[in-house]
This record gives sequence, C-alpha cells and structure tokens, in this order.
Amino acid sequence: MTIPLRVLGVLGLLLIAFAASSSADAAAAPAHVRAPTDAPEPADSPEPADADAPSARWTWPTPGTRVVLEPFRAPAHAYGAGHRGIDIEAAIGSVVVAPAPGIVAFRGTVVDRPLLTIEHDGGLVTTFEPVDSSLQPGDSVVAGDAIGAVATGSHTEPAAMHLGVRLDGVYINPLLLFGDVPRAVLLPCCR
Repeated sequence: MTIPLRVLGVLGLLLIAFAASSSADAAAAPAHVRAPTDAPEPADSPEPADADAPSARWTWPTPGTRVVLEPFRAPAHAYGAGHRGIDIEAAIGSVVVAPAPGIVAFRGTVVDRPLLTIEHDGGLVTTFEPVDSSLQPGDSVVAGDAIGAVATGSHTEPAAMHLGVRLDGVYINPLLLFGDVPRAVLLPCCR
C-alpha cells in the first residue's frame, strides 16, 4: 500500500504536535475556556532549533480572548462536508495579528466577505475572514504584527472570525499550531 507524501506530511505534523503537547503545561486552559481580557497570554514554549519549523507554537490571532466557537471538522474526502478551520470569538473591529512570519498572498473580497491570506514557511497558508486590512500582496509580516480588523460578512456569527490553515494545500486543524489540541488519552479496550 502506497501512502501519498501529502498524507505523510500531515501525519508528521500531527505527531510533532502530539509530542509537543506531551511536554506542554498540563494546567493550561483548553481553547473553549474564556480567558479574561486582562489575563496574560499563555507562555510560549521554548523555540525549537529551527524557529521556522511548523512545530513552533504560533501567536494567537485575536489578543485578549481564546474562545473557539466552532471547531475544525475534517471532511471525509476532498469535496466532503466539514469545517475547514476554526471560528474564533472576536468583536467586530478588534485587531487581528499575524500568528507567524509570512508574506501576504491575497487581500480582497470573495463572494461577500473580506479575506486576508498569508503564506508561511513550511508550506503553511493561513486565511482570515472576515478581516479588513490595508496590507497588500507581497507585504511581509512577523508574528504579532497587526494585519487587520474583524469585519462582517462571513459564514460565522457576527463577532467571530474564521481561521483556516492549509499545509501543502490540505486543510489542517489550526489548533495544532497553537498548542491547543488536547493530548490523546488511550482508554482500555476489552476484557
């Protein structure tokens, strides 16, 4: 049986995220728990030897709150139903920051929603919607740079922002990059 390289890459990223979550602070709050606005951001893990590696923990794109309203749901196949990203609670007009260094690839309106897309090293691409931005394709950003403001006109509820992440063209769970995927726990099976 031959496994496509793209699938091996995603499985490798999942394995890296699993290993990182094993060493992460077990007391960290899960993504669905609201953090007070004045609370400090969770401490970032030490940078790996290669700071551009996909396993490096990214900066959360909406400072002040870490509430995931709608989780990632992988489709069964390329054209299947699913939710190819996460919806994050974010007040209309609130600042959105770059989660990692990259180059703006697209800024514009698709159907009825303003989008911003950033290409990152390692084959990663992030898309933010609805986000109004003054950035232009080709502009460089670093983690934490303001890249725009939450707008209206998306599949999300008002006061929410959708974040999608692709790895080599395949959508992955964005939480893998923020260190927020809970560690898997194997339960006993049969007697």
